[in-house]
Amino acid sequence: MMKKLVIIAFTTLALTLNVNAGTDGELILKKNEPSEVKDCFEKINRATFAFNQTLDGVIFQPIASLYKKLPSPAKTGVSNSLENLSHLLTIPNNIIQGDIKQAGVNTGRFIVNTTVGILGVFDVAKYFGLVNYEKEDYGQSLAKWGAGPGCYIVLPILGPSTARDTLGSAFNFLGGDPWYNVTVKNDTQYFNDANYYQSKGASGVDFRAKNYDSIENLEKNSLDFYASVKSLYLQDRQQKILNTKKIISTQDDSDWEEISQ
Repeated sequence: MMKKLVIIAFTTLALTLNVNAGTDGELILKKNEPSEVKDCFEKINRATFAFNQTLDGVIFQPIASLYKKLPSPAKTGVSNSLENLSHLLTIPNNIIQGDIKQAGVNTGRFIVNTTVGILGVFDVAKYFGLVNYEKEDYGQSLAKWGAGPGCYIVLPILGPSTARDTLGSAFNFLGGDPWYNVTVKNDTQYFNDANYYQSKGASGVDFRAKNYDSIENLEKNSLDFYASVKSLYLQDRQQKILNTKKIISTQDDSDWEEISQ
């Protein structure tokens, strides 16, 4: 019952923010101008951002620092496994966006890497010509179908988002994420809640470790770290929506992915 209440509140919040954004908060995607996304709740966002920074300093940064010291093959294996899991969310969004060919390629990648690649630890699929993997999510699908981003918001723990991307994330908990469905919604002898949350925690640590130096440098060199992170996030999301290949120069990793995905 509590989970359902949280999901309903989460979805209602996203819808409310999207409505409140109005014309001022709506981005015309073809213009590729993330600066047009309005920060409707800046005071609350900045407070949440400060909370997240404290949490990062206490939890994610120390763990990421230790994670960085692991041998490269181990880190690559973890990254590959997490990427392989992300196919489960990408494939349905390929279909929703009408990219059936890419859905087929990604399905092939997932099958090959899950089996021959030992649960995705090794990216064997690339040797079969199954390459060019780009993550997709429901926020991107909503954008593809014309939904504006609404207001910029910062979620506790989860970090930067927009009203549209928050609503997209809510779809994951409403049956849109196969991995969530087989772990949390349908607890079995093979998978359970812990598997889902462990994978999300690992994604957060993996992301933080890959971007460890660039995040530290960005904070040191920014007059307003909050504004810099907001700009970086919105630019990266825009590039993902448009499927451009440009890599933001302040990142070591081209995938500035919200931990909520």
